[in-house]
Amino acid sequence: MRRIVVAGTGSGVGKTTVTLGLMSAFKQKGYVVQGFKCGPDYIDPTYHTAVTGRRSRNLDSWMGNENVVRDVCKRGSEGADLSIIEGVMGLFDGKWATTNEGSTAEISIMTESPVLLVVDCSGMARSAAAIVRGFQSFHERVRIVGVIANRVGSEGHFRLVKEAIEQQCHIPVVGYLQKESDVTIPERHLGLVPSVERGELQPFFDELGKRTSKTVDLDAIWELAEANDLSSAPFFKPKQTYDVRIAIAKDAAFHFYYEENLEMLQAYGATLVYFSPLAGERVPDDVDGLYIGGGFPEEFAAELARHEEVKQSIVEVIESGLPTLAECGGFMYLTEGIVTTAGQYYEMVGVIPGHVRMQRTLAALGYREVMGAEGNFLFEQDRAKGHEFHYSTFIPRTEGKFAYEAKGLRGCKKDGYMDKRLVAGYVHFYFPSNPSIVERWLKTCEEVKCDA
Repeated sequence: MRRIVVAGTGSGVGKTTVTLGLMSAFKQKGYVVQGFKCGPDYIDPTYHTAVTGRRSRNLDSWMGNENVVRDVCKRGSEGADLSIIEGVMGLFDGKWATTNEGSTAEISIMTESPVLLVVDCSGMARSAAAIVRGFQSFHERVRIVGVIANRVGSEGHFRLVKEAIEQQCHIPVVGYLQKESDVTIPERHLGLVPSVERGELQPFFDELGKRTSKTVDLDAIWELAEANDLSSAPFFKPKQTYDVRIAIAKDAAFHFYYEENLEMLQAYGATLVYFSPLAGERVPDDVDGLYIGGGFPEEFAAELARHEEVKQSIVEVIESGLPTLAECGGFMYLTEGIVTTAGQYYEMVGVIPGHVRMQRTLAALGYREVMGAEGNFLFEQDRAKGHEFHYSTFIPRTEGKFAYEAKGLRGCKKDGYMDKRLVAGYVHFYFPSNPSIVERWLKTCEEVKCDA
């Protein structure tokens, strides 16, 4: 088995560009490549999936325990020649400033994976060796096996960096990427633009792969990526299956779903039926549950607002008691409307009294441990884990019933909205943190189906 973690000295050093370049380059050599992303990020995995042709998966050591991380990595790597795990932030950055919890470093330890460190070398030469040396000595169980020098000015600049690092750190510098603005990935307020909105990306990936092959020693990385086979126990075992159909909103406006969430629904017997609100598709007939994930409804507010029949179909099924989960963008869509940063108001579904106002600054970011409120059909008085990342605030019109209590770094707060069999809020839930969520949801769906 071969796998390697692409880690950075910090955010913004070019991990994603390097990761995509390696994925494309190895695929061009004929290898089957599997992508993973450390942490709760949804956007980078869409790029991994687009370039490799295999569904990328998240490895999160806070939302999931060590066995979950190992099992997801093991199962996801089946059939692949090489697994490339993209890190998050800096190598040692995680939930706390004093521990490795939730960090790329912890993922590398849990998965027993060697680490390829990406260093932004613009404006330095010998100093790069001091940076690498510090990272090498910071934790004895993190195995940094090589370095990629990013954003070097020239091949001569790279040789200086390579000589300094290899002399002081005794690990190979396996290649470099130069400063090239024409291969950067566009960004916006939630990070990298999802590939689903980008159209045909193959020429971009092909060019990035070719450039990577020219300046990076792929054979050396292949050798450095050798790792032990992972042992793990399945992190969930269905005791019962449920013959139900779950409608899932899936398009450019709604596409933030953890792969494990969807696979767990299927493993417990659910048939997933996809539909696109953005394309004017109503909630499918003969479904027993509804799942509207996160995404960018604010970017498509005008189009979503125009589809009155779609909105009405959602109102009808939710008011009829269809067990529904709406996360972040889905929650925003179910409110009465969205006010954009330009001040324009667009009418949304309207089952949640109140509206959402977009802002240019981050409204919330971080992990959440959630306890369900009384009457929450998904996890009443039970806990689950997830995360928030949004640039909007909800302004309620009336006092609603909170769906859960969310605990983050800044304490606890009552949050979300609940009515009948609707649970909605800004938290993106990670089902592996509590498989009972899936069982309760599908059991409720089956009960509603039988009563119909």
